[in-house]
Amino acid sequence: MGLFGRSRSERDSGDAQAAPEGTESTVSSDGGANNADSEVPTVERTQGPWDADDSYPDIARVDLGGLLLPQSDQIRIQVQADPSSGAVSQLSVLTEGSAVQIQPYAAPRKGGMWDEIRLQIVSSINSSGGLVEQVQGPYGTEVRAQVAGAEGKPQPARFCGIDGPRWFVRLVFLGKASRDEQAAQLLDTIVRGMVVVRGDEAMPMGNSIPLRVPQNPESEATVAAAQEAADEASARATRPSITLPARGPEITETR
Repeated sequence: MGLFGRSRSERDSGDAQAAPEGTESTVSSDGGANNADSEVPTVERTQGPWDADDSYPDIARVDLGGLLLPQSDQIRIQVQADPSSGAVSQLSVLTEGSAVQIQPYAAPRKGGMWDEIRLQIVSSINSSGGLVEQVQGPYGTEVRAQVAGAEGKPQPARFCGIDGPRWFVRLVFLGKASRDEQAAQLLDTIVRGMVVVRGDEAMPMGNSIPLRVPQNPESEATVAAAQEAADEASARATRPSITLPARGPEITETR
């Protein structure tokens, strides 16, 4: 899955328009492992999200493949996945009255994807007549907007982006956390404690870093119970991706 649902052809077209002719070779298939990118100095992070190669705090985390997510009895981890393959299409962390959708992507080593993606979000919301503003937040410049939620009703959303070494994480805060910094504190703690496992394999820039259903006894025990809900949900019309469904095609929930 590409970044924000853009097709490969759309990304290629956009990249061609943004860069002068003849510069395509400066971006490699693994998201930036070229000579120019290799000269970019490594930045030592003092807080997360962490890279798998960092020296990060040793705490209990849920293994989702491309992400290691901190465990807490105050949150609920909700994934939407293919029942047969276990491949996760959407990851959300929920707490009382708030949620954050998390998606990691392959990116250039030099970073900077959020600057481009943020402008795309603003343009898309403006063109659809939505309300949008850019403000400074805990993750840098973020986008606050009113977007279409369930049944077309507007709901507030806060879009944030974090650039890492050859990866980029998109965050969408919903509910109280989209406007109230106090309400977002617990979710911020989870985000700051997660680890991105990018891997060394070549990946096109903007492709989703694969996530999987957590591999632990609790997850396996809930898959069978969740299958009925998943089958029922798959027969319904697909809801907007920005909306956290009350009962979506859930494969597992980990506390």
